[in-house]
Amino acid sequence: MAENQQLDLVEVSPTAVPPVCRIMDFGKFKYEQSKKQQEAKKKQVHVQLKEVKLRPKTDEHDLLFKIKHVRRFLEEGNKAKVTVVFRGREITHMEIGQKSLDRFVDELQDIAVVEVRPKMEGRSMFMIVAPKTKK
Repeated sequence: MAENQQLDLVEVSPTAVPPVCRIMDFGKFKYEQSKKQQEAKKKQVHVQLKEVKLRPKTDEHDLLFKIKHVRRFLEEGNKAKVTVVFRGREITHMEIGQKSLDRFVDELQDIAVVEVRPKMEGRSMFMIVAPKTKK
């Protein structure tokens, strides 16, 4: 029957008893499947990790400016990594860096949730914040 219609005989379910087959144009079927996969890829949301770097001596206005940047990143749906880099003897006063990260958390608590708590890695302290999920 498939040869008469110039179509392909495709085995749909080989594990069924008896096996299930369909008569179809297999090339057209594969093409439609690839188009569906491409459409599904378009609808996926790509979350990026944006980074903002600070120093322990970062001034008040600069800190507010960077908070504004992180807020914009979160509103776009991206995650943000806030890093405090210590140079030289600044490493002895890690509490100053901790305070600036706490300030970020306080300012962004309405739209953000802390994904990774502040922690040290070498000479830098970082945390990752993500946007709150919408209900």
